Amino acid sequence: MNIRFAQESDVPQILRFIQHLADYEKLSHEVVATEQTLKDTLFGEKAYAEVLIAETDDNQASGFALFFYNYSTFLAKPGIHLEDLYVLPEFRDHGIGKALLKKLAAITLERDCGRLEWNVLDWNTPAIDFYKSQGAIMMEGWTTNRVAGDALPKLAED
Repeated sequence: MNIRFAQESDVPQILRFIQHLADYEKLSHEVVATEQTLKDTLFGEKAYAEVLIAETDDNQASGFALFFYNYSTFLAKPGIHLEDLYVLPEFRDHGIGKALLKKLAAITLERDCGRLEWNVLDWNTPAIDFYKSQGAIMMEGWTTNRVAGDALPKLAED
C-alpha cells in the first residue's frame, strides 16, 4: 500500500470517491461538486484543502482523505480538520482507513498543529467504533452547526 498526496490528474478519482461516500451516507442528492470545481478549489490559485490517496501495491486507488486547516484559539495553533475519509468497500478490512488516519496524524505533528478533528454521523457505528479504536474521543456536548443554501445569503444581508 502507498499513501500519497493527490495531484490534479487525480481529480476524476477524487470525485468518484466523493460520490461513493455520498451514496454510503445517503446524501447523493447533495453532491454538486464537479471535476472543474474540484480542480479550482484543490489545485487552483488558492488551494482550500488537500487530499491523500491510498493505493494498493498494484496502484489501484482504494481510499482517500480530504483535509484542511482550522484554528484553535485556546491552543493558539492551527489544527487539521478531516472532512472525508473513505475506503472503497472492496478494500475495507485491509488497514487502509487506519493507514490514512495514521498518515494524517503524522502530517498534523509534522506541521506543528495542535489537534486533528473530524465529524462522524451518529448512525455510522462502524466508523465510530473504528475511530474510538484509534484513540478518538467523541466530543460530548458539542453540536455541529451549519448555514448553507438560501440561509447563507439571508444571514449575510444587512
